[in-house]
Amino acid sequence: MINIGTGDPIKLTKNLIRHRSITPVNDGAIEQLSHWLEELGFSCNILSFDQEGTDTVKNLWAKVGSEGPTICFAGHTDVVPTGNIDEWSSNPFEAVEIDNKIIGRGAADMKGAIASFIAATKKFIEENPDFPGSIGFIITGDEEGCAVNGTKKILRWMEKKNLTFDDCIVGEPTNPSYLGEMIKIGRRGSVNGIITVEGIQGHVAYPHLADNPIPKLLRILENLIKDNLDNGTDHFQPSNIEITSIDIGNEATNVIPHKASANFNIRYNDIFDNKKIEEEVHKRVRVLNYNYSINFEHSGDAFLTHPGQFTKNLSNIIENQTGRRPELSTSGGTSDARFIKDYGNVVEFGLVGATMHKIDESASIEDIRNLTEIYYQTLKKYFYS
Repeated sequence: MINIGTGDPIKLTKNLIRHRSITPVNDGAIEQLSHWLEELGFSCNILSFDQEGTDTVKNLWAKVGSEGPTICFAGHTDVVPTGNIDEWSSNPFEAVEIDNKIIGRGAADMKGAIASFIAATKKFIEENPDFPGSIGFIITGDEEGCAVNGTKKILRWMEKKNLTFDDCIVGEPTNPSYLGEMIKIGRRGSVNGIITVEGIQGHVAYPHLADNPIPKLLRILENLIKDNLDNGTDHFQPSNIEITSIDIGNEATNVIPHKASANFNIRYNDIFDNKKIEEEVHKRVRVLNYNYSINFEHSGDAFLTHPGQFTKNLSNIIENQTGRRPELSTSGGTSDARFIKDYGNVVEFGLVGATMHKIDESASIEDIRNLTEIYYQTLKKYFYS
């Protein structure tokens, strides 16, 4: 293990990137974080979770302090695959500096933010060893994957141990273009669906002896998307339905298939929950009086952390550090905040996400240092406001 040393967030970021922690592989990343936090006086628990049909995943819960209030930093050490390594400017796991940026898989999403968590916490604890409260870390290795053996199970484990927190910052790369642009105070709900229409297989020359399901499926899809779901709410953009594939599985040119199916995804706001969104889909399809079936797979409902003092303080700190007043947003995809919100207040703020999951993913060195200062000032304000 590499020691924390001076707690330079750039060195810590580079070290984390060098762990090839492509979901669900850990490659020592969780152990490295635990080592750094133990150096700072944290009590650390490395938690391995598994489930039938999934890979075992290592996670980390760490805490320093024995009283409230408790603020948590949350995030993930796992990263997505690199793609074609030959297209990168440098090896994606060497963490090379180019043009004042660190190039590497996970630099933006989100090892740079985790390094900033650690560096900010080190500085705060050294200056305030007897601070009035507690700091926790919720770190998973299963965010970019199926998210089955990660944050959700850490939180359940914490609940059984009566380990609680009041507020949480998730270090996802929330800023589209520049640091200080956006805080996420909620996320839309997400559901995948598969619509299947049954027909009767037959010869294309004798359509009266068959029942082609494809025209029926196309009418269903047209009905599904022709009208907007809603016009948005105070904190959420309008919900949207996207058709992601149409699958027939028919390789013959002279056969009418016996069934046709289509996949769709809906990102929905706080007008809906999982029951209401299913009801809306069925209502749009049912009017056609076709025999159909729909399988739904939910990733989580929409949620909102109503802006309060914690969000106001964070916004002020970001503005003081960057000169920009962040937008309070619920845009984008899902994150592990959808699990955390059931246990405490949660917001998301991290680095710029423009290069996440791309070739030559990168994080600005200046942004990492500024983010560290933002997290540090947040700790100061949280415990000494």
